[in-house]
Amino acid sequence: MARRASSSLHPGIIIAAIAVVVIAIIAGKSMLGKKSTSFGDVAKLTVNELLENGNSLRGNEYIIEGEVDEKLQWTTDRGQLVSVKVSAPTGDEFVGIEIPNQFQKDNISTKQKYAFRVKFRQGGIAVATGINPL
Repeated sequence: MARRASSSLHPGIIIAAIAVVVIAIIAGKSMLGKKSTSFGDVAKLTVNELLENGNSLRGNEYIIEGEVDEKLQWTTDRGQLVSVKVSAPTGDEFVGIEIPNQFQKDNISTKQKYAFRVKFRQGGIAVATGINPL
């Protein structure tokens, strides 16, 4: 009588398939975990420039990276004002950033790090024009 062929999969194929799936998951997580903090060719703000004369920065755009320390004010028509802790050579400094209503869909959380693209208006007030979580 003729012997029938076995229909089970070879264990080597199963192990290889599992290895490919694990590698794909690890690669996917590493790709998703690296979010772009770049806002193109905008310069990063040094806190000393802001402290010396914030009004001289008006009309210019900069990147401010730091941790949201506190949500200071929120209104439905104007957006919110947050305090951001920024590392400086002389120690941590706090910068107020106005976040317009257009970023209402972004859930800005305290104790989280963000990169803010800001444009300074009259009086040296930083207004966010872009937000990336770090």
